[in-house]
Amino acid sequence: MPYPKRTARAVRLLSLLLCAITLTTSCPLPAHTFARYLQPSSSQNTPKDASHSKSSLYTSRLALYQSIEALTGIPWYRLAAIDQYERTLTVAHPKDRKHAERITGIFITGPVWSGLMNPDSKDQNPHSIEMFSGLGQDGSGDGIASRDNDRDLLFSLASYLGKYGNTEDEFGIAVWEYYHNTRAVQRVQQFAKLYRTYGRLDLGKHAFPLPLGSIYSYRSTWGSSRSWGGYRIHEGTDLFAGYGVPVRSTCYGVVEMKGWNPFGGWRIGIRDLNNRYHYYAHLSGFDKTVRNGDIVTPGQTIGWVGSSGYGKPGTQGKFPPHLHYGIYRDSGWTDWSFDPYPLLRQWEQAEHKALKTGKTKRTSS
Repeated sequence: MPYPKRTARAVRLLSLLLCAITLTTSCPLPAHTFARYLQPSSSQNTPKDASHSKSSLYTSRLALYQSIEALTGIPWYRLAAIDQYERTLTVAHPKDRKHAERITGIFITGPVWSGLMNPDSKDQNPHSIEMFSGLGQDGSGDGIASRDNDRDLLFSLASYLGKYGNTEDEFGIAVWEYYHNTRAVQRVQQFAKLYRTYGRLDLGKHAFPLPLGSIYSYRSTWGSSRSWGGYRIHEGTDLFAGYGVPVRSTCYGVVEMKGWNPFGGWRIGIRDLNNRYHYYAHLSGFDKTVRNGDIVTPGQTIGWVGSSGYGKPGTQGKFPPHLHYGIYRDSGWTDWSFDPYPLLRQWEQAEHKALKTGKTKRTSS
């Protein structure tokens, strides 16, 4: 009878499968397989010391990116861009992306890590994870695929990206396939461009948007009502100054938008590495050397104070000259504004302090 034969065959196959799983569990890949590039220690991947300085943190991250680049061929600046984008998503969604403290910001859910059909969503066996088409891999060489291990996380994500190729376009396709979000592709490519250009991670310096040597005044005006074009709230801070006072980039960033807006007049938008969109409006003009897609640095002149806006292109003089400065955070799918006044005060005070200690030069209009 065919039924007993099929049953016996199924029993034999099941036995073989159980043996295979037992062997791979008891005999993981030797750690020395990866020892050339990596330090296989899961206890080293989380900085516990609260005094861990930013410079040493950047050094640790860069070393990690470069070691994974050596294994996978994915350039370190692309890995850094993905990691930084992941970190900004956690800032925007802290409850949904809660994870143990570590030097990377990559977050992967249990089902995606272990495989959607895997009955064990906490599976850490690289072989059974692979059997269920999970993303998790062992990047540290300890035989465990842990989604709380920095090396495992970055190696797994880099291996996924590498399947699509290594050109700029192929990298963009890989990022889209991972996030299914065109905004994510743009952000990651912007971050990679910044890291590649400067060759380092410490790009957190900021500057006040107007020269401290110029005459200006400002106060917190975020949230106040506006009526032109319909009722709306004021999504920024107005810094009043004379026509032609230089407007400076507050950050390292990529120019994302430049041109006319009926509300903001001549305006420019810059995206920084914290996934914040810096919006400068009512300008009298732009620096002609600054174009869409260009990289800007803190303190770089991008335009000049004016009174443009509230009408068709070229409309001027409907209000006193000032810079409208707004700042928006990307939630992953949309931007939302928050009050820039505290940051403006912080940058202004930091620049004043730097001037007193002789670390920077005073500029004026």
